[in-house]
Amino acid sequence: MIFKFFPKIFPQEFSFFDLFDKQVGYAVEATRCFKEWASKGADGTMLKKIEVIEHQADEVAHTIIGQLDKTFITPFDREDICALAKEMDDITDMINTIMSRMTVYKLTGVNKTLVEFSYVIEQSVLCVERAVKGLRKPKKAKSVLESCVEINRLENVGDAMRDEALAKLFEEEKDPIAIIKWKEIYQYAETVLDICEDVANVVESILVKQA
Repeated sequence: MIFKFFPKIFPQEFSFFDLFDKQVGYAVEATRCFKEWASKGADGTMLKKIEVIEHQADEVAHTIIGQLDKTFITPFDREDICALAKEMDDITDMINTIMSRMTVYKLTGVNKTLVEFSYVIEQSVLCVERAVKGLRKPKKAKSVLESCVEINRLENVGDAMRDEALAKLFEEEKDPIAIIKWKEIYQYAETVLDICEDVANVVESILVKQA
């Protein structure tokens, strides 16, 4: 009966987990868009696609935060819900930033290092997807933690890739403007992996609190 009298406080149809799944789905879609962009070279159609994905992801993040004001009972701490929504949104935002900045800088063609980054980023985001989707199933805590460990490993891989890429850039590139441009892109690519690690940290925090 209490749900009948207080429907706005206790929504019967709403699920934070459904929105988390939707949001991480956009992150995966953005990652695959970026991988195609890196593998085939800059493309105006792909840029428009990532902009749409980024906008859709923003809307889901806003819905999650907005729903917190209407929901009395949440699946876990409100600050963790906010953090998870923000960090997942940041993944899509950063991928959009990379592609937009490359367009502004007129960086065309296929860059081998960026292609390698795109594959590592995809692996990491797919681990993020597994970890986030596993939150609704407490019995899968071990699998979720394994995904988080892999995300941390891939972040370390990204650090090494960035350092190697920058060393090669400074050694081989003679144009100082090109150095500035690619240095920023490589750092942004590694930042995506940092954000994935931030998501993993939030997920691990949630599991610890629920243990």
